[in-house]
Amino acid sequence: MASLLPHWLLPFRFHLFAVLGAGLAAWVTAHALLTKRDVRAAIGWIGLAWLSPLAGPALYYLFGINRVMRRAARRAPGVARHERVRPPAAPPKLPDSLAAIARVGERMTGRPLTTGNAVALYRSGDEAYPAMLAAIAGARHSIALASYIFRDDRVGGVFIAALAAAHARGVQVRVLVDGIGSGYLISPTVRALRRAGVPVARFMHDFLPWRMPFLNMRNHKKLLIVDGRVGFTGGLNLGAENLWRLRPAHPVRDLQCRVEGPVVALLLLSFDEDWAFTTGEALDGPAWWPSLAEAGAVVARGLSSGPDEDLGKLTALLATAAGAAQRRLRIVTPYFLPDQSLMTALALAAARGVAVEIVLPARSNHRVLDWATRAHLAFFAVPGLRVHLTGAPFDHAKLTTVDGAWCALGSANWDVRSLRLNFEFMLECYDAGLTGEIDALIDGRIAEGRILAPAELAATPLPARLRNAAARLLLPYL
Repeated sequence: MASLLPHWLLPFRFHLFAVLGAGLAAWVTAHALLTKRDVRAAIGWIGLAWLSPLAGPALYYLFGINRVMRRAARRAPGVARHERVRPPAAPPKLPDSLAAIARVGERMTGRPLTTGNAVALYRSGDEAYPAMLAAIAGARHSIALASYIFRDDRVGGVFIAALAAAHARGVQVRVLVDGIGSGYLISPTVRALRRAGVPVARFMHDFLPWRMPFLNMRNHKKLLIVDGRVGFTGGLNLGAENLWRLRPAHPVRDLQCRVEGPVVALLLLSFDEDWAFTTGEALDGPAWWPSLAEAGAVVARGLSSGPDEDLGKLTALLATAAGAAQRRLRIVTPYFLPDQSLMTALALAAARGVAVEIVLPARSNHRVLDWATRAHLAFFAVPGLRVHLTGAPFDHAKLTTVDGAWCALGSANWDVRSLRLNFEFMLECYDAGLTGEIDALIDGRIAEGRILAPAELAATPLPARLRNAAARLLLPYL
């Protein structure tokens, strides 16, 4: 570096580095003060920038700037939003506690509850995949599919063939996969779809080092919408690990649902926004947006969340649900690392006498997340909050129920990544019958598992506790 400086500046090179470092640290300080909502995050980045004046600003540039928010703000008017969903003629009648959740949901999202929906649950890929493939095979006008993981394996290959066949017979097909989840350097799925002529895009994918949001912001949604009339959503990726009849080495248990009725437009709206964001193409016309008649009795709303204009909406809804619970609050999630605001909401619910049950895998598919979760639970040991651990197969479902009358399912985990960094989609339903089905599934998983006692966390050896606590420091990015 010194050789690049004029000879007369060589004696001052250390002063120049000091001035450069101070300037960069000052830039980080100003940017963090003006843009960071979380005070602790701002303090952390500012401290890192001043303690490590060159490496700190470099890390902040790569990981600390929300480029998704900036890019969302630059989207052309009319591309990002399509008001396709009309409120019902008469607002649904709900108990006061559930009405509070509904009001928050509508105010946060600007989208109404829809009435007249039908929702069917599928408990594994063995149940869901045949129904999804049948819908694709029967498509006449349009197919929109988004998946975080879309493998080109014994499952994904069948979906690729089905999508290619639909495209060949004249159906409008659009496929969106995540830029990391479905392969960053090489994506066999994208290659196969492109060879078949199917329009496919990779969300937040770029090789250029100065466009790095793909590192920590991902599209985690799982959506399939056929002819604008039938939708599928949940936690199910497209891969052989979800098909138990293939006897995979590491089987995954999950939950997917099929929906019909007015709420399907909200599934397509979420896909449409992401597709327009990625490609610039808006999905228009009756092939995508038909008139939707009532198909059942479920009151439902689709909720998109992400680190753009939707930031904080899902957290607000879940916190409201915890606050509205009167008897029982149940959570099934593969990863449990919520921020302090949600943990406080759960603790307050337990303090009010609500039975709070959290169902987690005894061992997930990410060891570091398991370590961090144990440390997180040790910090929030609350009387009345019961944690159940389930064994194999790994449970990837994301479910929340309140008082046997309200439920939420979809792609979002109860962790900071899903609630702050990922683009997610959740379906909230106000229906005792559907919630009862999900509660029955939760009962079965609790019966298979065991309770994680606070004494077990306290008895963890010191080296393991230190490891777990260190892993928890990575909470915003796990």
